[in-house]
Amino acid sequence: MFVLIVGAGRVGSAVAKSALAAGYEVSVLDEDPLSHERLDAGQQKSWEDSGGEFTLGTALEVDALIQAGVERADVFIASTDGDNTNLIIAQIAQKRFGVPKVIVRVMDPARAAWYREQGLQTISPTQHAVEMFQSAMQPEKT
Repeated sequence: MFVLIVGAGRVGSAVAKSALAAGYEVSVLDEDPLSHERLDAGQQKSWEDSGGEFTLGTALEVDALIQAGVERADVFIASTDGDNTNLIIAQIAQKRFGVPKVIVRVMDPARAAWYREQGLQTISPTQHAVEMFQSAMQPEKT
């Protein structure tokens, strides 16, 4: 299975390393050349020597997505730090390139719900945190 992850921040790089360790073919696209360091951090071999791919480019540019492998992706993960960017590139992956599984991080829970209704698989860390706090506030059962 080929996984394309856009955004190599803390989340994207951790997911990329985990997917590579699980035996997936993984490509990461990020516009920051220093983000590559997160992929190498704590590893015995470099990201590329471990089998990973890294493309330096802007995800809103279709050429960068193609260079990173969007045309052959089985899974596309949008994990940049911007909701708008994530939602746009997720829709491009889904509608233009027909990626079978598109997962998008959306900080705004209301927007995440709406895009989920449009067929995108959304993950909202904000909503998850709200639910965790609500659960933690409940009195403990004895």
